[in-house]
Amino acid sequence: MFTALVVDNVGGAITAAVRELDEASLPQGDVTVAVEYSTVNYKDGLVATGAGGLVKQYPHVPGIDFAGTVLESEHPAYKTGDKVILTGWRVGEVRWGGHAQKARVSGDWLVPLPAGLTTRHAMAIGTAGLTAMLAVIALETQGLTPAAGEVLVTGAAGGVGSIATALLAKRGYPVVASTGRPETYDYLRSLGATTVIDRSPFAEPAKRPLEAERWAGCVDSVGGNTLARVLAQTKYRGSVAAVGLAGGSKLDHTVIPFLLRGVNLLGIDSVMCSTSRRIDAWNRLRSDLPVERLDSMTLTAGLNDVPRLAADILKGQVRGRVVIDVNR
Repeated sequence: MFTALVVDNVGGAITAAVRELDEASLPQGDVTVAVEYSTVNYKDGLVATGAGGLVKQYPHVPGIDFAGTVLESEHPAYKTGDKVILTGWRVGEVRWGGHAQKARVSGDWLVPLPAGLTTRHAMAIGTAGLTAMLAVIALETQGLTPAAGEVLVTGAAGGVGSIATALLAKRGYPVVASTGRPETYDYLRSLGATTVIDRSPFAEPAKRPLEAERWAGCVDSVGGNTLARVLAQTKYRGSVAAVGLAGGSKLDHTVIPFLLRGVNLLGIDSVMCSTSRRIDAWNRLRSDLPVERLDSMTLTAGLNDVPRLAADILKGQVRGRVVIDVNR
């Protein structure tokens, strides 16, 4: 038996409660993991509240990330006792996830825990941190350097934004953090932001296809009007890494920034990206993300706290990262 957060659909009403389950209820897979830590991401909020329509079959165990120790393995890459991480691959959405003391998945979806990183720190990073690192790598692949000028991070007080701010600052970039929460200004400065600005000007629709050039690069987790305004303000040959849609999925803009300024719009996907890219990103996170800044942005909670946190994260009320200790 093991403990799990189980989401169910009872007569059209979505419920989420901690329950005891038998190991025989675990889905098919060639690796069984004793989960030590998980986390709460925006998708977890959608799944736990039923808001996103992501779950196809109930009852369901959410948790799109987890880290722990291999209990049993029929996969050639892993053996009992190995420390592993899982993020993405639609685990926690259409497949049972990590808000449980045990999980069973395909070994192809796992990556080894990098040396020097704990399972708790891995979940403080999670999908949010992996996405942020993939965004920074993509921007630098397009030629971004600290000397190029200011780099904007939108939705900076969220999980992706917090880690992107800390990563970029550690690498010497002048980071401008945009947020709609004034109470997080000091927090963002503590992560290394050079400047903190209010998000409201970006919410207005772009009036012109090109505005005054300011941003050498951007990590954007907002989308919608914010992304359109950022593209109009991006410097010649600058790049914008699009990682989210908290402000909307529609992009109402023109191709002018791409044609006249050579701006690059880079799509960042952490769900289905290759194992080799994941391993590269995790190794970069181990070396580039200051542990003390990671700790300062992280809250620890238990499985019973997930339903409340799920509702909070959908309302934009969660700052930084949340680690779920599944044994708490």
